[in-house]
Amino acid sequence: MIRKFIKWFITPSPKPIIEDVDLYAKIVELENRIANLEEENIETSNSLYELGNSIDAVDTRIDILSIEAFTKDV
Repeated sequence: MIRKFIKWFITPSPKPIIEDVDLYAKIVELENRIANLEEENIETSNSLYELGNSIDAVDTRIDILSIEAFTKDV
């Protein structure tokens, strides 16, 4: 059993070993992607904030109109 494990452990892997990976280029690419995602995140947050403010303004206007409708009937 141990011999079988040692034989399996020592035998070369059928998967090819890729050594032509340029790690620096990958790091730079990932940093650029992170910068773009952070910029998009800021834009999305700003848009959501603006939408929230618009909804609050409409809600306030609806409240005012509903109060006016009830005060005219009285």
